[in-house]
Amino acid sequence: MNRRHVLGTLLATTCVIAFGSVGGALAAEDPSKYPSQPIRVIVPFAPGGASDFAMRLLQAPMSQALGQQIVIENRAGAAGNVGMDVAARGAPDGYTLFFGNVGTVSINPTLFPDMTVKPDKAFIPVSVASETPSVFIANPKFPPNTIKEFVDYVKARPGKVNFASPGSGSVDRLEMEQFRKAAGLDMNHVPYKGGAGPAVADILGGHVEVMSVTLPSAMPHIKSGRVKVLAITDSKRSPALPDVPTVVELGYPDIVTTSWQGFLVPTGTPKPIVDKLFQAIVKATADPTVKQRMLEGGVSAVASQSPEAFKTFIGKETARWAKVIQESGAKPD
Repeated sequence: MNRRHVLGTLLATTCVIAFGSVGGALAAEDPSKYPSQPIRVIVPFAPGGASDFAMRLLQAPMSQALGQQIVIENRAGAAGNVGMDVAARGAPDGYTLFFGNVGTVSINPTLFPDMTVKPDKAFIPVSVASETPSVFIANPKFPPNTIKEFVDYVKARPGKVNFASPGSGSVDRLEMEQFRKAAGLDMNHVPYKGGAGPAVADILGGHVEVMSVTLPSAMPHIKSGRVKVLAITDSKRSPALPDVPTVVELGYPDIVTTSWQGFLVPTGTPKPIVDKLFQAIVKATADPTVKQRMLEGGVSAVASQSPEAFKTFIGKETARWAKVIQESGAKPD
């Protein structure tokens, strides 16, 4: 055997051993030992919104339940699609979680038909974690003080009243479209970019008359008296706003809407890990302190009955919002 052949054989053997070692290091962790390192949660929106608010309250109790640090990464952009793409590219090992919401998981697939990540293919649903209704808010100087007065006011001024939203395909816009259709109103839509903040700012400034917005985004301004609330889009009154009537009370039961947030993991994540995460979410959402602090912000801490139940729920939500988008003609900004 010549020297070149010996060296080639040794090199090949070394490469096989080295590759085998790397492969072993990258092999899936024994689910029974999960988690053995910090877990990152991708929140696809900037700090300060409903998703970020809920996730930061869940962070500590989930960390305690799992025995590992929970690291939150806010990856905003493209109506949540940027963060969803980051999460979908995570390894299916339980160390990358996606804190999706109704917009990213159930609205975007219809609104952005060419989006790279298809939630139903890229993720395994684990559990819903929080729900929040929206409120119809207006500047205090806006004449109507009730929904009936608002409907009469708009009908007397067809095409002259504007409603704001954080974007053409946002749940806030779609909620108002449902109401507009149910009440037979002719209104103008004014979309904003950058989340609910800029739209709410123009409500405060009196530049636009009304909008639907998730309760956590409006709560500070409601408490300060800088906006007034006409209705809440839930089937029951909120403990945070007990004097505000629901859309059901006001005669619009078909527009009951709650925005939700929930955990998903990349497809391929082992079921024992999914189940362990589910149990941690159930425990965290049942924490009395978490429940109270969420309620104070207008959010309800809830968990699904099972990962399978959450998957079924997402399917129904996706079908519902696809119909609303089709009927309203909503398009991406």
